Amino acid sequence: MKVCQLINVGFALNKFLLPLIDAQIANGDEVVAVCANDEYVEGLRKAGYRVEALPITRGINPLKHLHSIWVIFWFLRKEKFDLVHVHTPVAALLGRIAAWLCRVPLIVYTAHGFYFHDEMNSIKRAFFICIERFAGRLTSILFTQSGEDARAAVNEKIMPKDLVFEIGNGVDVSRFNLEVGKTGNRIRSELGIADNNFVIGMIGRQVKEKGILELVEAARILFRKYNDISFVIVGDRLSSDHAEGVQATIIEAKEASSDRLILTGMRSDIPQLLASMDLFTLPSWREGMPRTIIEAMMMALPVVATDIRGSREEVEHGVTGLIVPVRNSKALSEAIELLYKNRKKSKQMGLAGRKKALELYNEKKVIEKQLTIINNFMNY
Repeated sequence: MKVCQLINVGFALNKFLLPLIDAQIANGDEVVAVCANDEYVEGLRKAGYRVEALPITRGINPLKHLHSIWVIFWFLRKEKFDLVHVHTPVAALLGRIAAWLCRVPLIVYTAHGFYFHDEMNSIKRAFFICIERFAGRLTSILFTQSGEDARAAVNEKIMPKDLVFEIGNGVDVSRFNLEVGKTGNRIRSELGIADNNFVIGMIGRQVKEKGILELVEAARILFRKYNDISFVIVGDRLSSDHAEGVQATIIEAKEASSDRLILTGMRSDIPQLLASMDLFTLPSWREGMPRTIIEAMMMALPVVATDIRGSREEVEHGVTGLIVPVRNSKALSEAIELLYKNRKKSKQMGLAGRKKALELYNEKKVIEKQLTIINNFMNY
């Protein structure tokens, strides 16, 4: 097949889609990746991937979106794809409209997390559900990573049940293994963390919806009570991210932390960084099926996450970690403190999380499931 994998930016392409693209190429498919241009695109091209940079606008701007649809349409028409596989809310909407207009034989949408969520006001939520229903009429197959999203797609009449498939999410089991744990002390030394400190980590973009401000406030609370706690935040912001006020708050907290709030920026050595941590947290407002939680579970870390779709599916409260309310820094700090005080329970949760991750979140199985479903539909 000739396949188009379309996503918002090169960062997301690099982070989420390469294993699937590699598997399709290994199967003999011709794969073209399409995204908006960013600092990752050139590196992906040098690595041998065909990446086409098109103007895909994030956010809500109807005029720019019409332009994006027009450009994508002519690109798809020229290339004549058998399959267009779209990802991320805005890119998925624009890509599906263009692909439907081009009469692409198979249009697949992977919902890495629907934009509508529990915390959204009812009018706004209804608006985005209507958009998903409209786009669902242009879609051949809907993949969701979480079971809750699959049920929501059917219940909200976005797609009929026989066209909705829960595929889960996964990571490379060979990369996230406990042997990497031997590097933990080296990473701590590099980051200037004392050997006996209890390290809480987060991996994610530094934007409000990732719960970064709640995390920083929880850190402030715990720093006032304990001298042997450190927080490590891995990640940065994309140039297209909306992050008003976030940077100033983080810098202020860092300056007041006596070097116990550590910002690593973007890193590629995620397994090694996780090996240096004692606990992982992701206090997001909205997720699909967060891969960072799976990565932490694979590295036998207990997880404190918010009560949202995807996260509460991965984290079994009281068994593999703790679930706390959204946008509640006090509850977040209390959950972290509970595991800080009970190291034995913390380690037990981490080991239980690894066992669950090995059973359910193997990236290879997730990819095989997608390819099998796609091939079955192509053969109809």
